[in-house]
Amino acid sequence: QVQLVESGGGLVQAGGSLRLSCKASGSAFGIAFMGWYRQPPGKQREFVALARSGGGVNYADSVKGRFTISRDLAENTVYLQMNSLKPEDTAVYYCRLLRTDSSSSWGQGTQVTVSS
Repeated sequence: QVQLVESGGGLVQAGGSLRLSCKASGSAFGIAFMGWYRQPPGKQREFVALARSGGGVNYADSVKGRFTISRDLAENTVYLQMNSLKPEDTAVYYCRLLRTDSSSSWGQGTQVTVSS
């Protein structure tokens, strides 16, 4: 079983930056992608960004040009650099790992709060 541990959340003013990290422990075989989702207050969880093991990244339209996802394959870690943060980016951010057999693991979540 893969364990995902997130860090880097916090409180920041609008226009500021934060960097989230998610480290996967356990077997690193058969990973299709690692990515980030978020759940704003009172809303459903939504996709933010993902990085495929074979290369390639995808972003939600709402974060394109402001957020950058990257992976350190040797460390089984995925990062999310968030710049030009807006109050509407306030959410609990979750790391997700999807395997090629379609099994999925989620992190515990880290709170990001952007004040106006």
